[in-house]
Amino acid sequence: MIKIIPLLLVPTLLANCAYATSIFNSDVENLIITMTAPTPIITDLKELTDEIGGRLTGTQANKKSVNWALKKFHEAGVSAKKESFTMPRAWVEKSISAKVFNSRINFSPRIVAMPFTNKTHYQGLTAKVVNLQKGAGSDFSAKNADNYLKDKWLLIETEILNDKSGINGLFQEYQNAVVIEERALAAKAAGIIYMSSRPKNLLYRHLPSSGVDNKLAIVVMERESAQRTQRLLGLGKSLKFTAKINTFGEKPYEANNVVAEITGDTYPNEIVLIGAHIDSFDLGTGALDNGANVSLVIDLARQIKKLDITPKRTIRFVLFNGEEQGMYGSWGYTQKHIDELDNHVLASTIDIGTGAITGFFINGREEIKTTIDDVLLPVTTLGPFNQIIDPVVGTDNFDFMIQGVANIVANQAGANYASNYHAQSDTFEKVDQQQLKLNSAIMAATILGIANLDEIPWKRQTSEQVVKIVDQFNLEESMRNFGLQQSWQANKRGIKH
Repeated sequence: MIKIIPLLLVPTLLANCAYATSIFNSDVENLIITMTAPTPIITDLKELTDEIGGRLTGTQANKKSVNWALKKFHEAGVSAKKESFTMPRAWVEKSISAKVFNSRINFSPRIVAMPFTNKTHYQGLTAKVVNLQKGAGSDFSAKNADNYLKDKWLLIETEILNDKSGINGLFQEYQNAVVIEERALAAKAAGIIYMSSRPKNLLYRHLPSSGVDNKLAIVVMERESAQRTQRLLGLGKSLKFTAKINTFGEKPYEANNVVAEITGDTYPNEIVLIGAHIDSFDLGTGALDNGANVSLVIDLARQIKKLDITPKRTIRFVLFNGEEQGMYGSWGYTQKHIDELDNHVLASTIDIGTGAITGFFINGREEIKTTIDDVLLPVTTLGPFNQIIDPVVGTDNFDFMIQGVANIVANQAGANYASNYHAQSDTFEKVDQQQLKLNSAIMAATILGIANLDEIPWKRQTSEQVVKIVDQFNLEESMRNFGLQQSWQANKRGIKH
């Protein structure tokens, strides 16, 4: 049955192709057909998620995944190598436990630490718990008379993040954390206890707002136990909280991206890049974020090589590392390749699970919209596609954007991405296998289509143009959510401005 599906898809995929006269006369069309046929993409994903598992940068599992990906490219006959970059701070949670208690109450909720939690206590950090509601400014001011919050654990209530709230709900969660963590630091609190924004005892972790510079102890407590704690506090009970946090590493270390390429024959020095991040957080197995799209990138390179397609421009396939802890791999890539960024025609990123691709964020680059529309024509019936002008901050396009390189991020239907984001539940069975195959066809049309253009109607932006986009779209506010604003302002990250 699977073998029949691609044949049925062929006329549908190509029905609206503006320049097709035969399904056999175009490299783009042949590649689309091949991507929708049976390929090893799902088998690769099973290996990556089930056999290697969660891939936190700096761990042995992460190193194993890099070698695994390198082998996959080599087996496909695609030139590939590891490229090193520096991670500024090692961080791995080795063990963690907690207790909520007073003279009559004693229970042990499940918790996880947020990355780069500063206070690591083998014997436990014990302090009184204060219910800060949702952590609004009024909540802090009402409770902080006479520095009452100093050396206290602050319990913060969260809204449930589900697939209905989607990416907008996720970004709101990050945005809320910025002001909460700034207020907690100013109040000299012992630490923050976030009520998990996922029900049914589901735990997750993601980057604190100050990134590697985080100076607070920050944990996530299973929602139901946090609600129990909140109810007890609401009844006037005095409670203490102990968190025993054992983490590994503080020093900088070297990590690796995987960089593969198929050289173009007409404009070999011009580069069209497609990237996905190979690292993940360690609670689940990183299937939606971002193992599925790692497998897509590998399979795209494999099938181009298998079809003996030589694009006009060089296509570079990059599996970035260190994305979850501050997008250090893509930053490292732009630094290592700084002298050839003028030749990067486009940097594309796919990083929102396996929901259907609905178009691309074109990140302030209105001049590329028409071309993106055109290269999507062969897969029109997998749309509709809508290109969104608003820039995205929070994935591996960021450093290309602030270096002036034209960049796109696949916009995808929410599907089940938000509810499993960075959580224990991000596992293989959450992947929409059929849609992943269709997404691979969409990315194939986009990447090979741009690589084969006769000419590129845009150039790398100047520093003035980059600053204009940052100002126009108020990107510094978004940078704050991911601990990126200071490095941009200090001229350490991005084009010199």
